[in-house]
Amino acid sequence: MYQIVRKLVFTDSQCWDAESKRSYEDLFEKLDTNKDGKVDVAELRAGLKAMGISFRKGAAQKIVTSWDKNKDGSLDFQEFSRYLKEHEKKLRLTFKSLDKNNDGRIDSSEIQQSLAELGMDITKEDARKILKSIDVDGTMTVDWNEWREHFLFNPATNIQEIIRYWKHSTVLDIGDSLAIPDEFTEEEKTTDFWWKQLMAGAMAGAVSRTGTAPLDRMKVFMQVHSSKSNNISLVGGFRQMIREGGLRSLWRGNGVNVLKIAPETAIKFMAYEKYKKYLASEDGTVQTHQRFIAGSLAGATAQTAIYPMEVMKTRLTLRKTGQYSGMLDCGKKILKKEGLKAFYKGYIPNIIGIIPYAGIDLAVYESLKNAWLSRYAKDTADPGIFVLLGCGTISSTCGQLASYPLALIRTRMQAQATVERFEQLTMSQLVTNIVTKEGFFGLYRGILPNFMKVIPAVSISYVVYEYMKTGLGISK
Repeated sequence: MYQIVRKLVFTDSQCWDAESKRSYEDLFEKLDTNKDGKVDVAELRAGLKAMGISFRKGAAQKIVTSWDKNKDGSLDFQEFSRYLKEHEKKLRLTFKSLDKNNDGRIDSSEIQQSLAELGMDITKEDARKILKSIDVDGTMTVDWNEWREHFLFNPATNIQEIIRYWKHSTVLDIGDSLAIPDEFTEEEKTTDFWWKQLMAGAMAGAVSRTGTAPLDRMKVFMQVHSSKSNNISLVGGFRQMIREGGLRSLWRGNGVNVLKIAPETAIKFMAYEKYKKYLASEDGTVQTHQRFIAGSLAGATAQTAIYPMEVMKTRLTLRKTGQYSGMLDCGKKILKKEGLKAFYKGYIPNIIGIIPYAGIDLAVYESLKNAWLSRYAKDTADPGIFVLLGCGTISSTCGQLASYPLALIRTRMQAQATVERFEQLTMSQLVTNIVTKEGFFGLYRGILPNFMKVIPAVSISYVVYEYMKTGLGISK
């Protein structure tokens, strides 16, 4: 059956003539199993699977959604043939951009060179493995027909999209928003895909943070109150909080922590796109180090804009029963007693912390990705969701570990005015004071509940994200 489809669709003819139209009609008839003159998502998915044509998860849904002009949930022959023609043109352009020596074939060195131009450095062996997943005839080169055959029923239209298997997604919300933002293709930016993706991620983050809020409050509680002379255990800390404010007190500060997700995500995304354009090479490509700089600057921009909410989150998390009636009351009292400057306490260590977090997160992720490709990639470059989640979790945790002392200093500075025994110290004075009195590991107070929330946070984020994508119509 697969060979029949190849003959029907993957001919050398590139013009829209009677023969091409007939081949499209034959394919359409095979996919239209209920013979109603339309192909819906289920028919497209089942038909391509039966024919042995490879396609990525969500590809059938994306094809129908993007090309269904009359919005009836399916493609008629005109819509179906328009997709095939337009998509083939884009694939031809992508093929030509990869074929550096214009010999009509793509080899591993050309794939390696093209990915390097996009900021993704891979070894020759990795490039061969990617090539092998596309190569049909075993020549270790890919001609136009093989290229078209592999990608015709995948919505990817350029090399940026084709390598998106390994995109480091920020859907993994472990409580800190310092990672480099998501990448979106030019096609996605012109549709509603990007904001739906961001909305799904924001909702996943909100549910994840709410689910792990007790551990987050315990982390902040230990960062501020725990010391050698006042050692607070995990169980003892929870007992103390529940005794003071009841079970609901474990979620103090969660409201503002959830509220800041939306503005922070939107500002970071817009700033990242602007910084990328400014830093990009003349040909428009963005190297890895440029992505890192753009991501760090975007994170700094977003943090600057929403930082007053960070201060209020810390104050609300540490508040005693009756101290504040809510976020607005907290803001008013801080402004009245301490002035506008109080809303930026701890700002400097927070901004400095972006660099080790984002840098180590990106470096560890790239290292894990390359290690997987070298050892386990055989017929495909797609690692699967569990490998992606594992790599993302480990890299984010390493980033947190590197930036944690700065996060602790930030929290202590934010809380200074609310804790009677705290002097109003600068960042350097606080570091010296903690290291002198408690040693180096005093900078890691609260690290246990912080690590304990990583796995549940990632799990909740991913499950909610997938449900949201389905609900918003960007994945089925």
